Amino acid sequence: MTTSGSRRPTMADVAARAGVDRAVVSRVLNADPTLKIKDATRGRVLAAVAELDYRPNAIARSLRTARTSTFGLVIPDFANPIWAEIVTAIEEEADRHGLLMVTGSARPGSGRAGHFLELLRSGRVDGLLVAAPVAAELLPTARERLAWISLNQRIPGHDRYVLFDDPAAVELAVDHLVGLGHRDIAHIAGPDALDSARRRLEGFRAAMRARGLDADRVVAGAYTAEGGEQAMRALLARAPRPTAVVAGNVASATGALNAARSAGVRVPEQVSVIAIHDLPLAHYLQPPLTTVRMPVAELGRHALRTLLTTAADEDVTTVVSDPIEIVLRASTAAPPAGL
Repeated sequence: MTTSGSRRPTMADVAARAGVDRAVVSRVLNADPTLKIKDATRGRVLAAVAELDYRPNAIARSLRTARTSTFGLVIPDFANPIWAEIVTAIEEEADRHGLLMVTGSARPGSGRAGHFLELLRSGRVDGLLVAAPVAAELLPTARERLAWISLNQRIPGHDRYVLFDDPAAVELAVDHLVGLGHRDIAHIAGPDALDSARRRLEGFRAAMRARGLDADRVVAGAYTAEGGEQAMRALLARAPRPTAVVAGNVASATGALNAARSAGVRVPEQVSVIAIHDLPLAHYLQPPLTTVRMPVAELGRHALRTLLTTAADEDVTTVVSDPIEIVLRASTAAPPAGL
């Protein structure tokens, strides 16, 4: 049996037929002794394999039949603490598979992303997770049969990514503020060059419009405390002043809190602030920062499993959306009376 026409069934087809994740299919087929699933689930996977006449593609085993048992991870920088959590999760998953991880950063213009891609092409690593911005034309094409996955960024011309559900996270932040009674809500967006920032902005505008609210109160800045401070100053100078702000990340929110304090604007009595992502630091800010916690570890683990279980010429368009939740702290409250 084939899925459609002459197309060869993929692991994704088997997973969809069995109602499980692709990683489960891979671990069943490889008799992973650490996999703990019900016999009925295992039976569904094997039945789907038989029904679809699925035969594992040798390309998908590029890391398991490894030349080096090493893969690379290139991140934007080490300054953002979120990347520390993601790197740790990927490293732990790599340990479970007996793989070595080589990690480096590649700020825009540094050329380091190209260095990691050269490691992949030269065979010195067996696969690559790409989280740093990289020119689309530098990435291997499906024809090259080189295993790589883009982490939390869509790259034009390449459907090989695992993303956070950023629009859902921003919608949850907007819902929280609207539930408190806010209607004049602004967004401190990240740099337009970053796909994650564009997705969060799209999510903010869609969420606001769906609730009949002004979706154009937006100021963009770097994903840094300085960027957030500058953006908050601009927002506070506008009339009418927003009663609540959704910051693109915790660093931006940290700067926003400082800008409000410097302007004599009390948080949350006069303006509420909520940030996307959560960090231990958020608890210690003044006031403690309400955040939207994202599935950071899940994204890292899923990205490596996807690298291990998909063919290098197979499209991957995965969004990791669970769990996303509000972490309620003291920086959000009802708007000032009379507004």
